[in-house]
Amino acid sequence: MIYFPSNIQENLRSRFEIELPACGQTLDTKNYVFVMGILNMSPDSFYFGYENEKEAILSAEKMIEEGVDIIDIGGQSTRPGADEILEEEEIRRIKNVIYEIRKNFPRIPISVDTYRSSVAEIALDLGADIVNDISGFRFDEKIPYICQKYKAPAIVMHITAKPKIMQSKLLEDTELIEKIKLYLSSSANLAENLGIKVILDPGIGFGKKPHQNLIIINRLEEIASELNYPLLLGVSRKSFIGFCISQENPPPPSERLEGTISAISIALQKGARIFRVHDVLPSRKALKTAISILSERFAEEKFFS
Repeated sequence: MIYFPSNIQENLRSRFEIELPACGQTLDTKNYVFVMGILNMSPDSFYFGYENEKEAILSAEKMIEEGVDIIDIGGQSTRPGADEILEEEEIRRIKNVIYEIRKNFPRIPISVDTYRSSVAEIALDLGADIVNDISGFRFDEKIPYICQKYKAPAIVMHITAKPKIMQSKLLEDTELIEKIKLYLSSSANLAENLGIKVILDPGIGFGKKPHQNLIIINRLEEIASELNYPLLLGVSRKSFIGFCISQENPPPPSERLEGTISAISIALQKGARIFRVHDVLPSRKALKTAISILSERFAEEKFFS
């Protein structure tokens, strides 16, 4: 966690404490910024997915050494055009990894990246803390009730359709922000009625034209202040960054780290408080520098004890 006191950007009210029962920690989004490390157990992910469980666990250990605050584990690729896999396969890919990380690192928060209630329930049984649902409760209506059962917070994201077809279900620029706000507000209202704490994710790259991701990041402050919930942003190495670097010859994901760092630094200024990234240490260094400038003092760290 990196300290970013609440008196900075006082107009952003969307910050509060979120209890995590499984690991016994609290996410204080009022005063801290968090780095979420991506651990994909899907070999067809757009950038780096694991098939070998031992390698994935070693990667998780490295992220923890680098100061990660949350580890996000997913077994189903959600890149544009991705095919759905069977629930049994999604469960098989993630269950041992969640179990081993929870056993060896009992205090590290774990989120499960899934839109299926059966997968979410098994993950929470194994010790996950958070359900990260890219559909914002739309693809499986049972998910919010699983969160309620386990007293688990949820990350709810905006998406236009399932990943296989989402890039053919695009919004117009003029309706983009309002549609996102309405979608996320509906998810948040359902969660609130069930007593579930939520974190909102505007869904960068999920059913958006490349330039629309720029609009979303630039208007994050509007989303944060109007909806009044913590914001998570996942921009890490995504294709829009390639277009920012070169529209004629966009670089591949392996060459988008610098663009990622620029995007998360700006998103911090605009109100994001949790950053889902592939590269934990460079992201933390960038955020610490940005926070130091914004607060006019050197950033302080507070690790989970």
